[in-house]
Amino acid sequence: MANKKVRTARLSIISNTFLIIMKTVVGILSGSVSIISEAIHSTMDLLAAIIAFFSVRISDRKPDEKHPYGHGKFENISGVIEALLIFVAAIWIMYEAVNKILHQEEIDNLGWGFIVMFVSALINIIISRRLYKVAKETDSIALEADALHLKVDVYTSFGVAIGLLLIMVTGYRILDPIVAILVAILILRESFILLKTAYSPLLDVKLPDDEIAIIKQAIESKKMGCVSFHQLRTRKAGHLRYVDLHLEVPASLSVKESHDICDSIEKEIETKLKNVEVNIHVEPCSVIRGD
Repeated sequence: MANKKVRTARLSIISNTFLIIMKTVVGILSGSVSIISEAIHSTMDLLAAIIAFFSVRISDRKPDEKHPYGHGKFENISGVIEALLIFVAAIWIMYEAVNKILHQEEIDNLGWGFIVMFVSALINIIISRRLYKVAKETDSIALEADALHLKVDVYTSFGVAIGLLLIMVTGYRILDPIVAILVAILILRESFILLKTAYSPLLDVKLPDDEIAIIKQAIESKKMGCVSFHQLRTRKAGHLRYVDLHLEVPASLSVKESHDICDSIEKEIETKLKNVEVNIHVEPCSVIRGD
């Protein structure tokens, strides 16, 4: 799994490097701020891809003496950094766009600009789909964040391409910085969504309600002679889920019988949720539930 995540992250680095070179060259030759803004966006995407690459390599390391709970939160830290990078990129794009509105300059090579943006969108569609697929398979927040970068890049590239096409048709050069500002707004929205997704696990926020419902259902189906359970706590670190609870069993049960019940519950949860570690504390209960 780790090798698959690393290979996919490396693919994103390669594609973003190619797009940066292509967009920068055409942006400088044409003088289009919207194309240059896309080059800046792709630069942020490249930094994000590099961060994701190293975070997925670290996050899959086995627990050690210093990190007994593993290294999963490295992916969450990666996501937070990526979100901040996106925010900085959006502010920079807005700044450049406003300057362009105040000091309008001639835009050349619009046809090449349109082609570059269209090709960029197609490449990012392919790469982002690959990233999303592997992110879903491995439950990687770092790859999901990287995929989100590229998904927004698809929309913004198409937006810039449409803006350049409108300039060619209408001759209104002001459309270029206006499109760049719209691109920046989309990027800001991306930054907020990503920051919220990546930051929550750092605060040990509980798992989503649908996953908690799955856990409760798994416990109920395997409780057998148990009376009840309480103090169910959940959290997530990177792709790893942690579940712990107190399970009440009849006081008459032996240690082995109680252990077998816990094993049965753990296996049931593990079949419903991937990458989960379950810790159950057994408590005696003198009241046996009637059937």
